[in-house]
Amino acid sequence: MPFIAIVLLIGLGPFTAQGQNTIPEVESLLQKMTLAEKIGQLNLLTPGGGVATGSVVSEDVEGKIKAGEVGGIFGVTGPDKVRKAQEIAVNSSRLKIPLLIGSDVIHGYKTTFPIPLGSASSWDMELIKQVAQTAAKEATADGINWNFSPMVDIARDPRWGRIAEGAGEDPYLGSAIATAMVQGYQGSDLTAPNTMLACVKHLALYGAVEGGRDYNSVDMGKVKMFNQYLPPYKAAVDAGVASAMTSFNDVDGVPASGNKWLITDLLRKRWGFQGFVVSDYTSVNEMIAHGLGDLQAVSAQAITAGLDMDMVGEGFLTTLKKSLDEGKVTEAAITNACRRILEAKHKLGLFDDPFRYSDEKRPEKDILTDENRNLARKVAAHSFVLLKTHHNTLPLKKTAKIALIGPLADSRNNMLGTWAPTGDPELAVTVLEGFKKVAPDAAIRYAKGANISNDTVMAKNVNVFGPKIEIDKRSPETLLNEALEVAKASDAIVAVVGEASEMTGEAASRTDISIPDAQKKLIQALVKTGKPVVLVLMSGRPLTIETEFKLPVSILQVWHPGVEAGNAIADVVFGDYNPSGKLTATWPRSVGQIPIYHSMKNTGRPAESQAFQKFKSNYLDAPNSPLLPFGYGLSYTEFEYSNLKLNKSEIGRDEALTVSVNLKNTGNFDGEEVVQLYLRDVVRSITPPKRELKGFRKEFLKKGEQKMVTLELQPEDLKFYNSELDFVADPGEFEVFVGTDSDALLKTTFTLK
Repeated sequence: MPFIAIVLLIGLGPFTAQGQNTIPEVESLLQKMTLAEKIGQLNLLTPGGGVATGSVVSEDVEGKIKAGEVGGIFGVTGPDKVRKAQEIAVNSSRLKIPLLIGSDVIHGYKTTFPIPLGSASSWDMELIKQVAQTAAKEATADGINWNFSPMVDIARDPRWGRIAEGAGEDPYLGSAIATAMVQGYQGSDLTAPNTMLACVKHLALYGAVEGGRDYNSVDMGKVKMFNQYLPPYKAAVDAGVASAMTSFNDVDGVPASGNKWLITDLLRKRWGFQGFVVSDYTSVNEMIAHGLGDLQAVSAQAITAGLDMDMVGEGFLTTLKKSLDEGKVTEAAITNACRRILEAKHKLGLFDDPFRYSDEKRPEKDILTDENRNLARKVAAHSFVLLKTHHNTLPLKKTAKIALIGPLADSRNNMLGTWAPTGDPELAVTVLEGFKKVAPDAAIRYAKGANISNDTVMAKNVNVFGPKIEIDKRSPETLLNEALEVAKASDAIVAVVGEASEMTGEAASRTDISIPDAQKKLIQALVKTGKPVVLVLMSGRPLTIETEFKLPVSILQVWHPGVEAGNAIADVVFGDYNPSGKLTATWPRSVGQIPIYHSMKNTGRPAESQAFQKFKSNYLDAPNSPLLPFGYGLSYTEFEYSNLKLNKSEIGRDEALTVSVNLKNTGNFDGEEVVQLYLRDVVRSITPPKRELKGFRKEFLKKGEQKMVTLELQPEDLKFYNSELDFVADPGEFEVFVGTDSDALLKTTFTLK
């Protein structure tokens, strides 16, 4: 046995101190590098010109590249510009090491798809994978080889603006989406010119910032971390993600960028992550404000914790040599970080061809093609969630007289959504344009009706990157009267209302997540006309719309749909596509219910009804239930569930379980339904959630059609992290719920031996 082990080790090649398999070309290069050149590879800079997430841009980038002081850059796009940057690196630096070229490609590149919270609402993993593949194809055509995506932070507080960038509240669904996106970006061959390094972010717990306030602190026990917040990051690691980005917040009192338990003990040792870790924008420097010392101290802490690359802050570049001389860091830590950066460049094939992403013929061939825009239109339509129907107003007839009203109905600047820095708003299709294209025989008249907000302070705060809230020179009364005149001459009213695109996203937290007052007044006035009203609701988060929900209106939630916004909205409103989206985050009745999510625990004094009960866990002034539950979404047709069955009533620890249910389309339209499976562990060694999502499948049924839908429960689906953080399943009874959302009523049970 010892001889066999030695042979195997020799066959695998040399190992690092951590036991990782190494790359001979990288090891040879490391032998030639000076300490300064190793540190240089850990430096990620931006020349500026793009959208930055902070107030800092780097100086003398070209000079630093020539000096071997830069490992990667971002904010540079276009094959010609990227070629010039690489030429500086490979022709003018001593060791000719090519650069990583990064970018934030969050929901598409030039072809902008719906915001991630919208795409997630499709519950369609193949579509989401195609979104990532298309984004990678376009971004690599423009010279980019590293993407700061996917963002997989679980978010259960819609006040947090960055909920728009993720998949919502659920770790099971979030894990499936993380896997699909990593596979889409990276493909099966990272040396292919149309694939790129993915970067899972933000490690970790960023979606749980206190008060929903961006960059705030997080306070969370490890049992909650492991069971509810960490799974999507681990799913990305299991899918082979090439890099990870640390978050701005602290984890167990230690900022993520300097957290050894997080980066080394959890990510590398427990999960087996083989890639490199980059800080978020100046997050190493921001450890000073967290209270952990000066730039030298926090930089030393970060490299010792296992951080490999410093984004923009240059603390590594300016302090690590001094810290090494003073014995505060080891050369091995610097070398290991450099090795991981070089290995990523090797995986991309940059040492073989530094210019593989500089083909000037590709942009015209691969970017913003008809095929890509058609996919964006399809994904957008699949992401919309029908929240309410009233008197079968939807779908509208294509010959109707339609009053198209609202500040977002003809607002090109707000179609792409937050974090679309590579998209061009001028290429977006407005709702007005989409209506005219899809329903050319309809009589469509438009009126703005109201401003997105009349609050000049809000407008100033939102408009940092350009005009998203434009306050009309006309008075609110004039705008409203014009809309009412148009409405009175119509058969139906479509009011496009909600949030401007930058009312969500980074540094866009809100304490009031209702529709702005200016638009509330418009909606009320339109309803009073007595005409059928459809609210097309745009937002980057769940909103508190209880007042609007009680009105006699239909409501279609469309998020911020991307470059094909208007066409996709028209496709659904006029019935060319039957909406099939489902919410991936619970919609509260009011901010006072936050946090509210479907997998909450029962407590020792659970409320037994929605009516108030003294000495039970409830509110004096509102029911515990949300306005709209997780997984909710209507259709133009109806679906009936029946005959829920299990293939076994008792299983062993290593056995799978087949769950089947009959699904029938009982309405008048063909349509798709997301069949959802929830599980409840009745007795557990630590308190269990009331129910957890453990399976789903999207099925298309023609009207009148029925089929048996099967879902598989794997042994891992019954497991949880216990108080010792062991991943275990407790024997005993489990309840299975299947239905159209997290309030599913069909139930059966089985026993785990």
